[in-house]
Formats: sequence, structure tokens, C-alpha cells
Amino acid sequence: MLYILSGASRSGKTIVAKEFLKKTGIPYMSVDAIMMGFTNGIPEYGIHDKLWPHEIAERLWPFLQAMCKSMLWTEVDFVLEGEAFLPELVRKLLDEHPDKIRVAFMGYADANSDEKANDIKKFSSGVGDWLVNEPDDYIKNHIENMVVYSVMIREGCARNNLLYFDTSQDFEGTVRRVLDSFKPPAAQ
Repeated sequence: MLYILSGASRSGKTIVAKEFLKKTGIPYMSVDAIMMGFTNGIPEYGIHDKLWPHEIAERLWPFLQAMCKSMLWTEVDFVLEGEAFLPELVRKLLDEHPDKIRVAFMGYADANSDEKANDIKKFSSGVGDWLVNEPDDYIKNHIENMVVYSVMIREGCARNNLLYFDTSQDFEGTVRRVLDSFKPPAAQ
């Protein structure tokens, strides 16, 4: 089974992926690492971390789609986690392989940007956290951009009949609901 977990930065995707790994032993990879490989390794491809998430998703899609199809063909159990997926693109892949893919998108379309920025600073582990060391104005601006992106993702999920989980309220409960949606077929 291939699990695709996407959505806004700071919505809880990595937390879900890590918890899912603990519960199932199914590994995950952050698609952000792939994007940074393009950013720093082959910048001539024009895929870099300064683009808007939907631009990264559109540019990375041919690569990610081919990677997903290879994983599906080899029947590997794996979670791909990161911003670089769009509902309309994932929908086509899901339609081709309905019994082999689980998809969930996460965001915080209804979040208060000040509260979300405070939560990021409060709950960050600090280890490998690029955002928490930025100035407050930068963090707030990032959150405001991700609220806009969350609305876009939520609307895309509604149009494409895909699961969208909003972590604006009840973050921990929402993370549990995402995990429940990812339970392997034998565990349901």
C-alpha cells in the first residue's frame, strides 16, 4: 500500500508519518528532502524551496508520479509525506490504483495565524526545525501563506473527493483521525 500524506507546512504531516511508522513499521520519506535535492543538487531543473507549494507540486509531479508508479508496481508499503502533491494530480493516480493507495491532505484553513505561530514556537523540538529560528514576522507570514494554501487544498480535496483534515482546532484529535484513515486494510 502506498500512502500519500500532503498539505500545508506545519499541519502535522510529519507527526502523522512518524506515528504511523511506530504503529505499523511502514517507513516514510519526506518529499521535502527530494525537493531540496533538486534545489541544491540540480538547480537547472527550476525546482526549489522558494516556490509556492503548488508550483513545487506541479513541477515535481512527473518525477513523483513515476516514483509512485514504480512503488506501486513493486508493491512496496511506503508513506510519502510533504507539501508537493496536489489533489487533482493525486486523484488521477488514485483512480488508476484505487486499492493500492491511501491519500490524506492536512491543513489549517481556519487557524488564527498568531495562535498558530505561538504553537509552532511552543511545541517545536528545535531539532532540524528550520522555521522556529526565524523572526516572529517571518513565522507569522509563513503561517498566513499556509492558511491560504490550506484553503486551496481543502477546496481541491472537495472537488476531487479526497480526505482533508483540518488541524486548526483539536490538533491531536485530528492527527488521530488521519492515522485512523491510514490503517492498513488488515487492521480495519
